[in-house]
Amino acid sequence: MKLHRFASLLGVGLFVLGGCGASPAPAKSEPASPDKPATIAEGMQGGLSEEAFKALHDLKTDAPPKLHGEHITIDGTRAYLSLPEGKKPAATGIVVIHEWWGLNDNIRHFSDRLAQDGYAALAVDLYGGVEAKTRDEAMAAMKAVDEKKALATLLSAHDFLEKDPRVMATKTGSIGWCFGGAWSLRLAMNEPDLDAAVIYYGHLVTDPEQLKPIKAELLGIFGNRDKAITPEDVNAFEAALGKAGVKNTIFRYDAEHAFANPSNPNYDQKSAADAWTHVQEFFGRTLAGK
Repeated sequence: MKLHRFASLLGVGLFVLGGCGASPAPAKSEPASPDKPATIAEGMQGGLSEEAFKALHDLKTDAPPKLHGEHITIDGTRAYLSLPEGKKPAATGIVVIHEWWGLNDNIRHFSDRLAQDGYAALAVDLYGGVEAKTRDEAMAAMKAVDEKKALATLLSAHDFLEKDPRVMATKTGSIGWCFGGAWSLRLAMNEPDLDAAVIYYGHLVTDPEQLKPIKAELLGIFGNRDKAITPEDVNAFEAALGKAGVKNTIFRYDAEHAFANPSNPNYDQKSAADAWTHVQEFFGRTLAGK
């Protein structure tokens, strides 16, 4: 675990997004300058005003399937650990990073799905226990995230997967959606021992120099009708990864932002199911040697 590397994250600012719903017309905002780096809130919104950004989000209250993991504490921060049956230790581990609603049952369910595939899945909490129920609560929680502390939490989670006797991971990965997708990318930028990272429609870094430290292979999943992470953003990201020499695969779907989230009105079951098969294949190849 290399905590000193958080400086590279803070240097580029945190550009993050959460699970979204309807798509309002974008409103222009003043871009950040080198002398005035983007704040967390500015980065979250991208080219949208705060109200327009919040309007992207909605949350269904349908209950997910029964959960199978347990809550644990890592360096004073709560987390949800789901372990595969019969594998002691699990030998492979994945850091799971929540979207802008926080560590809720939807994210715990995704962790259980990964455990069913044979991985130790550790879902972190970057909101200090907040599980937002409204857009305003989610926005406030996201604005309150301390970037240095959040990265330290992710690095501690990765360290846990490598050292905890229930896991002892020799291969590690990360996955995140929206807000968590941006953090999955930044964990890859700051943890050279990470082997694989999945980014579901999170805000992207397009400077090849900032991407060069990445040692992990990346899988990116995006929607072509996404008003926040646009196809042009994805094109720039893919080009920058090529220049940085980062191995990657990008999938694009005719879908809106947050199309893979069953708790979101934009959920597209067909696209989400296809994307998940690619996630399974990706982790199977990069972590499990399948």
